Amino acid sequence: MSELMKAVVLDGPGDPSALKLRQVPRPVPQPGWVLIQVKSFGLNRSELHFRRGMGSFGSFPRIPGIEATGVVVTAPGGEFEPGTQVVAIMGGMGRTIDGGYAEYVSVPAEIVIPFRSELSWEALGALPEMVQTANGSLQVGVGAQAGDTLLIRGGSSAVGLAATALAKHAGIKVISTTRNPAKTDQLHAAGAEYVIIDDGEIFEKVREICPDGVNGAIELIGTNTLPDTLKATAVHGTVCFTGMLSDQWTIPDFYPMDYIPNGVRLTAYSGESSDLTAKSLQGIIDAVAAGELSFPMGHVYQLDEIVQAHEDMESGAVTGKLVVLNP
Repeated sequence: MSELMKAVVLDGPGDPSALKLRQVPRPVPQPGWVLIQVKSFGLNRSELHFRRGMGSFGSFPRIPGIEATGVVVTAPGGEFEPGTQVVAIMGGMGRTIDGGYAEYVSVPAEIVIPFRSELSWEALGALPEMVQTANGSLQVGVGAQAGDTLLIRGGSSAVGLAATALAKHAGIKVISTTRNPAKTDQLHAAGAEYVIIDDGEIFEKVREICPDGVNGAIELIGTNTLPDTLKATAVHGTVCFTGMLSDQWTIPDFYPMDYIPNGVRLTAYSGESSDLTAKSLQGIIDAVAAGELSFPMGHVYQLDEIVQAHEDMESGAVTGKLVVLNP
């Protein structure tokens, strides 16, 4: 008989109360897969979308969670030694295979990234998907360089705060936005040089700071603010569509000639685990440990507080990364 573990199971779409904590069989990894004892995991808005039934793929019942941080229990194929500190990201986690909302998770070896650190598990659990998305948006999506000015639309989100910290660390000047004036100090503390209160139309305020427009922008709100973000961007500048905090994903009757200003580039970033190399992850972890980088932590929950965690994520009541810690 299989050993049991605690896991959060989603039988079908619903509100946060649909997330049920249960005893389920601990997974047994096949060759090419890795069994990880989950020490912590970050919460991501895509998990909220999946819980609501808004995801474009996936099946139920499912243990959600697109990331996990922990230690290797076993890897039958020999890819990792037991005890190795690792993160697992994406690769169908929480959608087509069971994800990180559990005490253990079994995942393909190719989505597992090793690291070494003495940071706390809650600090480590905040990093993988957040920094993968933020770093990918900066480097792959925008191609931002030292000396550029970057607009981060939706700057008080976890990814927005991470992108701000990474950009400042790379010598990039950040203009960040928030709808809530009370979050202004948090955005400055994260590294934003300018903060704009977002009322839906900000391009004129951006151009008061940068008359020719910003060199690049990361759009985290959605398609409802994207046209305004494009207007704030310079000719030959790049806007990267990364997030959908507004839950508006698509553009009805999209006509590029009318939608995109002349000479402004529109790209997107979703990313996979392969975009975050072990070297890059280790470098970011080491920079955090050295005090050179800081990512705001929102709140730390236990596994049996997952409903409250999703309620807080949905309401936006907590600024910073939400993390679940296993004992």
